[in-house]
This record gives sequence, structure tokens and C-alpha cells, in this order.
Amino acid sequence: MLIDAFDERYILGFTQMDATHRVFADIVNGLGTADRSTFPALFTELLTHTEVHFAAELALMHESSFPAIQEHTAEHQRVLSEMRYFARKVSGGSVTLGRAYIRQQLPGWFDLHAITMDSALAAHLQRIAKLRQGSRAELRE
Repeated sequence: MLIDAFDERYILGFTQMDATHRVFADIVNGLGTADRSTFPALFTELLTHTEVHFAAELALMHESSFPAIQEHTAEHQRVLSEMRYFARKVSGGSVTLGRAYIRQQLPGWFDLHAITMDSALAAHLQRIAKLRQGSRAELRE
């Protein structure tokens, strides 16, 4: 297993992000054991999932006025650029190169990103949710 999505470091307490991270980990782990014939389609699935994943986080960052939006978005763009590069290589037949990226680069990136940038976003979203709940309670009183 390349990424253990149930590792407590990756449970951020924000349901949408936790669920998305589990799917990401499942695809990455599947790529870790995929044979040469199924690897390209699964890599494409990872890229598509990651594009949707990052777009959803961007929407959350905009909606909540997340202070570190520029840094977080820049990191997403960097990783998407890498993934697109490797997707082109894999679709051209360089499965070995794609497999090396999946095994040697992506798990470490995910680990660092989840426990730093994503945990900061999740904490921010939880604070915003509590503030909104408090405001609603005050309005009812």
C-alpha cells in the first residue's frame, strides 16, 4: 500500500475532504499494483479525479475566504502539471516512468500536502462552520 488513507494523520475531520482523499489513495494504491495493460487507464482516472478534487478544494477556499489560497492553489497547479506530463508519457507507452512517479513521488507529496496545506484548510473550514453555527444560534435567540 502506497498511501494509507485511514492513517490518523490524514483524517482531517472535514467529511468531504476525507472522502476525496480516500478515493485518491485507493486509485494511487491501485496504480501501485496495476499491470502494464491497466495502468494507463487508471492513471487517466487518477488525473481526472485529481482535477475534480482540486477544483472542489478551490471552491471551498473561495467560499470561505481561505487566507492561504494562493499558496495552496499554486501547489495544486504544480502537481497537476506533473501529473499531466506523466499522463502524456504513460499514454505514449512509458508505463515504467509513470509507475516510478506513482511509487516514488506521489505518496511523499500526498503525505506532506495532507498534513500541512490540507489540514490548515480543514481547520479553517471547521472554524468557519462553527462561526456560522454560532451566528445562526444568536439569530434564533
